[in-house]
Amino acid sequence: MAQQLTQTEIHYFDRHLKLSGFGREAQQRLKAARVLVVGAGGLGCPVLQYLAMAGIGHVSVIDADTVSYHNLHRQVLFSPGDVGKNKAETAVRRLAAQQPLVRFTAYAEALSTSNALSLVGAHDLVIDGTDNFETRYLVNDACVIQGVPFVSGAIDRYTGQVSVFNYAGGPTYRCLYPEPPAECGSCAIDGVLNVLPGIIGTLMVNEALKVLGGYGEVLAGRLLLVDIHGNGYQQFSFSAVEENKHIQALQTSYVPEAESGGRPVEVSALPDGALLVDVREAWEYEEGHADDHINIPLHELPQRAAEWAGNDRTVVFYCTTGKRSRMAVEVAKQHGIAAFAERLGEILS
Repeated sequence: MAQQLTQTEIHYFDRHLKLSGFGREAQQRLKAARVLVVGAGGLGCPVLQYLAMAGIGHVSVIDADTVSYHNLHRQVLFSPGDVGKNKAETAVRRLAAQQPLVRFTAYAEALSTSNALSLVGAHDLVIDGTDNFETRYLVNDACVIQGVPFVSGAIDRYTGQVSVFNYAGGPTYRCLYPEPPAECGSCAIDGVLNVLPGIIGTLMVNEALKVLGGYGEVLAGRLLLVDIHGNGYQQFSFSAVEENKHIQALQTSYVPEAESGGRPVEVSALPDGALLVDVREAWEYEEGHADDHINIPLHELPQRAAEWAGNDRTVVFYCTTGKRSRMAVEVAKQHGIAAFAERLGEILS
């Protein structure tokens, strides 16, 4: 239900209100809306900033990750003094200072099967800015179950993509990607030009405003591909698969067995000669590490992994949250190396 605008809001959003085809009615709908942003990284930062400035009534963000120095060139809500702080909480502090007309909620945790349904169900729209397929499928399934549309974006080096899923009976994410692609890029491995998250992030917000404001042509059933290197913009249509629109329950786990080796890693039970590799950045490694482990930052791993091909050593990758270590396992698999992923706390405990 639309909410009336205050005089302060009428003045603040004056240029919106004068916009033909948008106007006061759309702005009132935005004020009444509740949006959940999953991830406060490269995409999440511009998404959060433009959602807030657009006047969304309540913006929530969930992210368990902390700010790293190498994030700063593209994650524009953070500064060097924020390194080591939780991204969701830091983003909300910054946004609240910039936009007092909007309510913000930060969840300093990961989206999981235990919280996804309740969080998604408490919002009118979800915007997914994460960089891994397990979370994207979790977002999709929770949105289908709760009947909530979501906007999804992805970036890789010079290219990005945007689409809207589960909107007005349209296709879901699983209709476009029944299975994860064989190869999935990662900013940590492949790099990314800093302007790309801003371009894709604002396109994502553009779709969110259309969905919530009730105007324009929503990018549902179509995938927008953007190539900033060659100045290319393409759209591809895809159709709904009926069975994907009737998910009844979340899966038990969204992390493929191959990413964790199919079992928990008991470090004390590893065979002699096991190779333990810290895939954090060098500065993170220096802040705390085990003396007998080696440090290979994730972005250097593709060049180094070939050194282990053909030997029988067990390799265990680890990082702070487990996200980079799971990516490292995928790199190792490409070289025929059996490896496991762990979290820093489990390794150093």
